[in-house]
Amino acid sequence: MAGRTIAWFETLGIGDVARVGGKNASLGEMARTLAAEGVSVPDGFATTADAYRAYVAANGIEPKLRERVAALEGGQATLQETGEALRRLFLAGRFPDAQAAEIREAYRELARRRGGAEAPAVAVRSSATAEDLPQASFAGQQETFLNVRGEAELLDACRRCYASLFTDRAISYREAQGFDHLQVALSIGVQVMVRSDLAGSGVMFSIDTETGFPGAVVISAAWGLGETVVQGTVDPDKYLVFKPLLQDARFAPILEKTRGGKARKLVYATGGSARTAMTETTRREQDAFVLEDAEILQLARWAAAIERHYGRPMDMEWAKDGETGALHIVQARPETVQALRGAASLRTYRLKDRRARPLLTGAAVGDAIATGEACVIRDAGDIARFRDGAILVTESTDPDWVPVMKRAAGIVTDHGGPTSHAAIVSRELGVPAVVGTQRATAALRDGQPITLSCAEGDQGQVYDGRLDFAVAELDLSDLPRTRTRMMLNLANPAAALRWWRLPADGVGLARMEFVINSHIRIHPMALVHPDRVTDAAARREIDALTRGFADKTEFFVDRLARGIAKLAAPFHPKPVIVRLSDFKSNEYAHLLGGAAFEPLEENPMLGLRGASRYYSERYREGFALECRAIRRVREEIGLDNVVVMVPFCRSPAEADRVLAEMARHGLERGRAGLKVFVMCEIPSNVILAEEFAARFDGFSIGSNDLTQLVLGVDRDSAELRGLFDERDAAVKRMIADVIARAQACGATVGICGEAPSNHPDFAEFLVERGIDSMSLNPDSFVGTVRRVAEAEARLARDSGRAAPGGAV
Repeated sequence: MAGRTIAWFETLGIGDVARVGGKNASLGEMARTLAAEGVSVPDGFATTADAYRAYVAANGIEPKLRERVAALEGGQATLQETGEALRRLFLAGRFPDAQAAEIREAYRELARRRGGAEAPAVAVRSSATAEDLPQASFAGQQETFLNVRGEAELLDACRRCYASLFTDRAISYREAQGFDHLQVALSIGVQVMVRSDLAGSGVMFSIDTETGFPGAVVISAAWGLGETVVQGTVDPDKYLVFKPLLQDARFAPILEKTRGGKARKLVYATGGSARTAMTETTRREQDAFVLEDAEILQLARWAAAIERHYGRPMDMEWAKDGETGALHIVQARPETVQALRGAASLRTYRLKDRRARPLLTGAAVGDAIATGEACVIRDAGDIARFRDGAILVTESTDPDWVPVMKRAAGIVTDHGGPTSHAAIVSRELGVPAVVGTQRATAALRDGQPITLSCAEGDQGQVYDGRLDFAVAELDLSDLPRTRTRMMLNLANPAAALRWWRLPADGVGLARMEFVINSHIRIHPMALVHPDRVTDAAARREIDALTRGFADKTEFFVDRLARGIAKLAAPFHPKPVIVRLSDFKSNEYAHLLGGAAFEPLEENPMLGLRGASRYYSERYREGFALECRAIRRVREEIGLDNVVVMVPFCRSPAEADRVLAEMARHGLERGRAGLKVFVMCEIPSNVILAEEFAARFDGFSIGSNDLTQLVLGVDRDSAELRGLFDERDAAVKRMIADVIARAQACGATVGICGEAPSNHPDFAEFLVERGIDSMSLNPDSFVGTVRRVAEAEARLARDSGRAAPGGAV
């Protein structure tokens, strides 16, 4: 059954935007073409744009609409007055009899398709003809009505959808985007409700929403109906999946699983006039993940299939039916922010004061820093008192807040995740935001000067006062090629995806101890032997962090594996060299529960650290967890580009003991392509270069420790700062020696210290000695690449060889 009023989803395609709007055209496109990929779209139909125009004509709305819009544009009426008057026109109207009959008959047919005569519960969604376009999302500008049941309720919801085309926020958004109010029509999607009130739902992107990394799928999930995730009224679970490995059934490439608070959920109302109701979740629901791993991977595969079909990154909504357990896609639109950013330049922000401690943390939106006075507003009715250029602080936002969000220097919310309304709109406006802080409206006072930083990874920070920061624009369009492999030093998994645009040859140093310190915080031995932790406060914190893990050691392995995977994914299949933990005993002691397992050492820098720790009875059980995590990254997640590096290895005999310990835990050098490197930071590594080269695939020079031990200078001593110099002749001779001798044995040699970044002449020295790779901090990458290219060109000219050229 179809007429001028109704079009069933399976008859629609992406070419029907003018007829049924972007949202409904996309639902029809997926229902018609992606079933073979397994993508499930709940059944439904759409009213047409012609039906909207017929409603407008039958109720004589157009002349009054023109009059009201002209008064607004001429300054004779306010936005609020205009919106209220236009909505009244639509709500007072009646559907023409033939049109109402078509809608009723389609609703009955929907019941028959479901195998029964009972009126099904449906979602009634607005779909404007200028909505969900690649250049403008119109996110949340019109209304959605959930759990609508019965013909009378359906017609009322349709009428309200029409009226929502002229909410204040929709009028304001069209004005800002330059769309003619009179040329936009509204289609209504009527879709069978998925019983996600009994399970869960959320939002999904086929691109990393913060960095634009194209190899990721980002999924947010909460219990109940999905409006809580979209509106940002709950803090959802977050899952990050690596797309390139999704089609290999051997792997489960889930890079991140972060459990959200999920304190409330939206469910069907059981009585009264309300169709939905907000309820508190149970402690069990808060502690559990909404999705199992298999469901995360299924949704991610669907996201990849939808992206392939449309040929662009997509923003999707999904729901899980609590009665059947089935997953469904209920909406898909183009992603409108990251997909339009260029890849040739990279703007970076950096706080100058590294010692500042944040007042609040939450999910970072964007990668900028902003300063301003906090403007704390808890209710949308008070937004008129917002001050231009202030930082908006509120509990959560919905489309009513968009006019003030445009005028804000930054945004901070109590609730919401990276796919909430506040996050989506902030990205589109280019305004940095920190969402889901839990307590911003309580912790910040109105008028307080604050600094909002999204430049430190996916965790945003809010600081007291106006802090100084630096902004740099990196031009990547004409970076020269180099013979020397130019790699990155990385530590923070939360920031790793930010650097995917840099044309690096991989990661030369990924610091495992940073992942342990920032993302785990617990001494591994305290999880192996919890009974030996006597500090009551530490035990309580350990129990809180590991809640939901029956085996507490699994918490360490899971967090460490996903942290390493997040460092490795942006550069796959290029090598990512992960250094095994290199804490000193005093640093390990500061981890939760660590004091019970660490010795008191006079000189931890030269004590139980690096290789000696891994076979020590004090730590070997903890080292087993490190090995389990690396195996999981390579064999279960699938990132076999991870290379293992052993730090502070004092002798070939010690190397043998460490390699044997690794092999005992399934990390055997050469098996499944595993490469093992050694840090070159002790004079013995140079003196016995051939013996170490026989045991390892490569060397990475740690210039800080090597300088310290060659010159006998404490690297941390302020008194001796003038004597600590990587360019000292003795240090350079050691470096030149190990490069020549290790390469003669077939081992590669790189450097991961900061000397090439800090000293252009030192980079030139390394080029002259033929070093294989340099690993640099990201903020010094572009400048050092250019210097290395110049040094290689000079060397080539001097030797009569052609220098490498062109852009990376």
